Amino acid sequence: MKEIRSIDVARVAIRMAMSRREDEAALKGKYGKEGIKVAAVDYGGEYINSISKIIERAVVAAKREGVVEDNHVGEGAVAGATHEAIMQLKDKAMGLNIGGKIGIAFYGEHLCVCAFFAVGMLNLNEVAIGLGHRSLKY
Repeated sequence: MKEIRSIDVARVAIRMAMSRREDEAALKGKYGKEGIKVAAVDYGGEYINSISKIIERAVVAAKREGVVEDNHVGEGAVAGATHEAIMQLKDKAMGLNIGGKIGIAFYGEHLCVCAFFAVGMLNLNEVAIGLGHRSLKY
């Protein structure tokens, strides 16, 4: 079996963040067969006011889907990686609205969170992506 590295887990998180809602179940099944735990959650709102809500939704989704254990270690890893991912968007998103998806993937000791968002107002949007990684060993 092929070794799965942190960059491979990052690719999975990115794919989950870029997926359409109707494709999530198939992706969960595919990655589950490889032993990779995944989750995804949609989000939209004003960037600054949304930061804590995005982190909270990512943590809830990761626990609900069994990506991480329901304890401070798992929650903290997801929260930290999510915060890192959304902070990478701040220069582009400050004062604007965001809408998109958070993708989460965990395998071995690698937890990756990807934020994939449209950023802007009305129909004038940019696209931005951020990625956070944490090492997590149970």
